[in-house]
Amino acid sequence: MKIIFLGAPGAGKGTQAEIFSERYGIPTISTGAIIRQAVRDGTPTGLAAKSYMDRGALVPDDVVVELIRERLAEPDCRNGFILDGFPRTVPQAEALDRMGIRPDAVLSLDVPDDVIVARMSGRRVCGACGATYHVTSKPPRVEGKCDKCCADLTVRPDDDPAVVLDRLSVYHSTTEPLKGFYEKLGLLVSVTGQDTVEATTELVLAALEANA
Repeated sequence: MKIIFLGAPGAGKGTQAEIFSERYGIPTISTGAIIRQAVRDGTPTGLAAKSYMDRGALVPDDVVVELIRERLAEPDCRNGFILDGFPRTVPQAEALDRMGIRPDAVLSLDVPDDVIVARMSGRRVCGACGATYHVTSKPPRVEGKCDKCCADLTVRPDDDPAVVLDRLSVYHSTTEPLKGFYEKLGLLVSVTGQDTVEATTELVLAALEANA
């Protein structure tokens, strides 16, 4: 299975990608992880990416796509892969297609903006051990304290409602058009995110198996 997961920040695509990576025995590949690894390894493409990062500039599409191509050529991708967070734009998707990298399915996890804002603004993170909680769906035993290490829980800057709305706006303008791109190719599968991870997983599984 070669799958691309699409979805707004906070839609839960990362969680589902991890679940299906384990289920199918294929790696989940994220752009950020690839860039960091290539920079650490000192590959030519990694050094090219680092030259932009050192200047505080965005790594251009041609460099990112080349990093993706190199990663997908590694042995652990022989039986498939999951792309999480890439492509982010139609030009990136077009570049993948020109390279002959075409997924079996593109899974769009659709969640209303107001639900995402409620999810993310209610998230709390332990500053010491990194454990995550939610004020309604996964509250700590003691308000404001981590169950594991008793350290204080904090709100990440990215989870501030104003920041979440700004990120959603960027997603709708730059990434959501990918749905139309892949729909024209007959690859798009849309699933509505549910209240629980398990319920969403059931729908994702049914959608992917129906599309197989």
